[in-house]
Amino acid sequence: MRLAQFLGAAAVAAAAALAGPGAVKAQQLVIWHDLGDNGVAWFERAGAEFAKTKPGVSVRSISYPTDQWFGRVISAINTNTAPDLIFNNYERVIRIQTQTKKVMDLRATLNQVADKGFLSEDDLRVATFDNAMIILPVQRVQMAFGMRQSWLTKTGETFPQSWDDVKRIAAKFRDNDPDGNGRADTFGLALQAAKPRDLVHMLDLFTFGSGLRHTLIDPQGQITIDRPEHAQVLEEFLKTYSQYKFVAPDTINHSFNEMYQVILGGRGGMFRVGDWNVRGWDGANALNGDFVSGPWPAFGGRPNSVVIGGMRGVAVPDNSPNKALALEFAKFLLGKEAQQASLELVGAAVRKDLNVDALSPRQQFFARANHRLAAYDFPESVHTFYPELEAAFHRKLLAGIANPPADWKPFIAETAREMRELAAKLKN
Repeated sequence: MRLAQFLGAAAVAAAAALAGPGAVKAQQLVIWHDLGDNGVAWFERAGAEFAKTKPGVSVRSISYPTDQWFGRVISAINTNTAPDLIFNNYERVIRIQTQTKKVMDLRATLNQVADKGFLSEDDLRVATFDNAMIILPVQRVQMAFGMRQSWLTKTGETFPQSWDDVKRIAAKFRDNDPDGNGRADTFGLALQAAKPRDLVHMLDLFTFGSGLRHTLIDPQGQITIDRPEHAQVLEEFLKTYSQYKFVAPDTINHSFNEMYQVILGGRGGMFRVGDWNVRGWDGANALNGDFVSGPWPAFGGRPNSVVIGGMRGVAVPDNSPNKALALEFAKFLLGKEAQQASLELVGAAVRKDLNVDALSPRQQFFARANHRLAAYDFPESVHTFYPELEAAFHRKLLAGIANPPADWKPFIAETAREMRELAAKLKN
C-alpha cells in the first residue's frame, strides 16, 4: 500500500471519529488485482470519484504478480479472509471459481445498471462461466499486430495486409539491418513458445485475426486444426518458427518476459501489441513510440481483424466483507468517470463515449477501435477439459518445431487425429 493511500484512508477514518455521533461512518473497500502501478493509479482515481457519491468510503487496491494473485485469492476465499473485490482477466477468474466455487453470480447486479448498452453480446458471453456471470466486464483486451515504424521506412515498406506481405517484410527485417547498427541481430517477428498459453496464444491471434474461429476445438467438441483454412494458418505459423527462420533461434524457450526482451531490446520487427502495452512503449525508456499497430495478417482473402483476446472484469467473492458496498463499486466501474480513468491509466475500457483526445496516436488506435474486431472464443468456458487438451497440443507442436518435418501436412493430420482421440477420452 502506498504511503499516500494509507494517509488518505487514515484521514477519512480520523475525520469520521472526530465529527461525533452524526458523522458518516468510514468504510474501506479492498480490491486485489495484478495491473501494477497503472492499476493502483486507476483504482485510486476511481475510488476518489466513488467517494463523491459515497461519503466516508475509500478504496484500497493491492497489486500482486499474477502467480501470487492466484494463490492469495484462492487461499483468502477458502479461509474466509477474502478481499471485498477481485479484478483480473476472465480466464483467471474462471480458475478462482473452479477452485473455490465462491465467486458471486453478478447477473442481478448487471441488471441494476441502467446504462449498459455499450456491452456487446460477446462481452456478456465472455463474462459468463458455468451459467453464472462471474465478472462485470470492465476492460476489453485488444491485441493488434504491431511493427517498428522506422524499420518499415528503412526497408521501403508499408504496414502489411496479407501473410505474403508479412513474409516479404520479415525477410527484410531479418536481413537488411533495419536498425542500422551494422550487425545481423534483428528478427522478423518476436513470438513465444515455451508454455502452452505462449505458443497457442500466438496461434490464436493469427487464427482469429485472419477471420477464422476456434483454433483447436469448436463449441460442439470438433477438432478444427485440419480444416483446410485452419491447416493453412497452422502450417505457415509453424514454418515461422522453423523453416522461415523469422524468429530468434531460442524462441522455443521464450515466454512473455523473453518475448518482451526481444521487442523492447529493439531486435524484433513485428510483434503483438496489447492495448495495455502502449502507454509504456510510448516512453523514452521503451520504444519511444516507434511502432505502429494494425489488424493481424489476412489469409485466403478473408477480412482480417484486431483480436479481443480477453476481458478484464471485477468479481465479488461470496464472502466479501462489505458485499453490498462492493457490488455498488463494481457497478460504478462501468460508469463514465471510472471508465475514462481506466482508458487513460490502463489503456482499455468498454464504453464508447469517452474522451480520447489527450491520448497518443498509438493509444487512440485502440481507444477509437475503428478497426474490425474478432473476439476469442474461450474454449475453457465450454469444455472443462480444454487446458489438458491444449497442453497436449502444445507438446506436439513444440516437438514439430524442434524437429521440423519435411512436409507439415501429414504432421497436422496426425496431430488432429491425436487431438480427437484425446478429446474423446477427456470428455468421458
